Amino acid sequence: MHLDQPNKLTIMKAKILIVFIVIITWSCTNSVNYSESFKKETAGYYLYNPDELIEVYYEGNVLFLNWKEGKIEPVALEENEFFVADMYKKFRFVQHPETKARYLSVIPEGDEAKITYDYLKAPKGYKTPSMHLKDGNYKEALEGYLDIKKEDSTSSYINEWSFNKIGYKHMSNHEYDKAIETLKINAALHPNSINVYDSLAEAYLLKGDSLQAYNNYKKVLDISPTSKRAKRFVEGNASKFQKSL
Repeated sequence: MHLDQPNKLTIMKAKILIVFIVIITWSCTNSVNYSESFKKETAGYYLYNPDELIEVYYEGNVLFLNWKEGKIEPVALEENEFFVADMYKKFRFVQHPETKARYLSVIPEGDEAKITYDYLKAPKGYKTPSMHLKDGNYKEALEGYLDIKKEDSTSSYINEWSFNKIGYKHMSNHEYDKAIETLKINAALHPNSINVYDSLAEAYLLKGDSLQAYNNYKKVLDISPTSKRAKRFVEGNASKFQKSL
């Protein structure tokens, strides 16, 4: 066990040294001159994962990335090759020979001639599910999240508690319609969860829609008949709403 630790430290130090050398070398050389056609072809958004984008853009003759809401200036090694210290990766732009789609490609360590198609360039105007959610495009957001669920039902991008947190934030800001729409997406993604219907019922109550609160508390009881809060609300309002159902 103790023999592995020095090796890990050595590798880490070597990587830090390489980054330092690359940055020093870059700073001592002339900057890369990008042609206008190259900038036009490569600028845009690339799908880093199903719900996250990397933006590539240029300010004058300087390449920048916007990733995880942070502005990054990569080390430009040549026109079509750059190093991102934050990721510890070298990249190039490539175009698929058959589909003609453009990609941001990771240059493999030890095999730089190998072409990989890693991050697809998104079409103009493309939005991730979370971007649609933020913009209030709830139908489009749900469609995107359902696509993610089909690929990976355990994906962190459809985490039940994350949606719940957003919903309660809207409730605390008295944005009840936004809370309801967000929690409806959560219910569609997690239809067997007591929590999503309980939260949705609470949002409807705060909005003043006690009928929909009643309906969602009934869904809670369908899953868990012993839920005290749901049982208390449904039994207390049964005579009021049963005639309208």
